[in-house]
Amino acid sequence: MSARLRPSGLVALALVVLALPLAAQATERVGDLVTTAGNIPRRLIGYGLVIGLEGTGDRSFGSATTGGTQTVRSIANALRRFGLEVPGERLRPRNVAAVVVTAEASPWLRAGGRFEVQVSSIGDATSLRGGVLWITPLQSDPEQPPVATAQGSLFVPEDDVRSIAGRRGNSARIPEGGVLEVEPPQVAALTPKLLLRRPSLVTAQRLASAINAGLGDSVAKVDDPGSITLNPGARGGDNLAMLLAAIDTLPVRMTPDARVVIDARSGTVVSGGTVRVAAATVTHRGLTLRIGGTAPPAAATDSTAPPVPEGLLTVGEGASVQEVAAGLHAAGAKPQEIAAMFSALREVGALSAEVVVR
Repeated sequence: MSARLRPSGLVALALVVLALPLAAQATERVGDLVTTAGNIPRRLIGYGLVIGLEGTGDRSFGSATTGGTQTVRSIANALRRFGLEVPGERLRPRNVAAVVVTAEASPWLRAGGRFEVQVSSIGDATSLRGGVLWITPLQSDPEQPPVATAQGSLFVPEDDVRSIAGRRGNSARIPEGGVLEVEPPQVAALTPKLLLRRPSLVTAQRLASAINAGLGDSVAKVDDPGSITLNPGARGGDNLAMLLAAIDTLPVRMTPDARVVIDARSGTVVSGGTVRVAAATVTHRGLTLRIGGTAPPAAATDSTAPPVPEGLLTVGEGASVQEVAAGLHAAGAKPQEIAAMFSALREVGALSAEVVVR
């Protein structure tokens, strides 16, 4: 399984890929795999306050000499806008947290359009759960005037509420929490070019074939692994938007990428494609994972049988990623250990898939 393919075997490899059963493929829309040229999201950022916390906000207090921390000064400045003058040393902001607000808005969004925002604590608050974001200006550049605002109740995922590695929900999001206040500059006109979200020559060729099969043999041409040029012709020469909309809904059969995604906090393992593991042995922190070979006896019923090595997990050669993950979980491996073992299998060539640890 670990033998390398020689150049003369590339044609045979292509035939094998094309002969994959339909059950191993997934039907997707062309629009889910590509974007149009010039579709660059607008990234926005702002500094604000989260209020209404239950004693989990920033713990630093104000002082008569320095005027307080950044949170205290921000609260004082916010109250001053409403005509209230409160000395910084009198403030006790345990229910308030200083945060940074970030967002990505579509370049086609117009004034009044809404978008999701992300909120992250920058002080010593222990949790943002139950908080409400004070109206916060958002800018595309610190030197430019605000173009949007954000406010609303925070949503903290349940996994982040529990204490994991010392964190208890210091980040949150607000669906539809941002509003574009200023009409954006005009975006460049649509161009007959599609850009792949994940550049791949195989994917580009599949997309071009699907487009040509649906609209005509000469509509799409692959430029490189990340770009496809369209020939509108008589079908879309007078209305490129209609042509792009028609292409967006075309179905294309795709083979799932050989990728293993591991959550280093929870130990969740997700694999794409038909990923199998070749023979290998990995030892990490007292736990040995052996892929292939003979499994040791489950119980020492025979006095002549050798003792079962402690911390040894044996899985048959060619086992799936999920079978290996299930064995590691049953053996009591921690999430970080599972991630380290799969990364080691990838390094020695026993796992022919991309390993992503999050």
